[in-house]
Amino acid sequence: MPQSSAPSVIDALVWVHVRDGRVLCVLPERSDLLYSPGGKREPGESDEEGVAREALEEVGVRLVPGTFRLVTVFEEAAHGRPPGTLVRMTCYTADHEGEPAASAEIRELAWISHGERHRCAPATRRLVEILHERGMVS
Repeated sequence: MPQSSAPSVIDALVWVHVRDGRVLCVLPERSDLLYSPGGKREPGESDEEGVAREALEEVGVRLVPGTFRLVTVFEEAAHGRPPGTLVRMTCYTADHEGEPAASAEIRELAWISHGERHRCAPATRRLVEILHERGMVS
């Protein structure tokens, strides 16, 4: 019997934080491209729990419960994964406490405009394009 050729999909949750027409991105320790702050959902975790956990781990901010707003959900090629692997990015904004700073496996933060999206992994590049189309990122 032929095996299914359905692509592998990574379920990722992302915090979208825009300031002065630029979106916050992170550069992980072992990466050459920028990503959105976020990561894979843990088993049994809700969207809000996962986004809040990842924001705290990666950029050291506490997201305020009850302020989460869905921005977009899309699938894109996963950077650094086998061909055909997709990442499904579920992206939220939320109010936060604290100033973003690199922590855990993140070596630096970057504030990215539409013109700098080439510095991002494919899914984050697509997110920057969506935010630009909506007038959120310059």
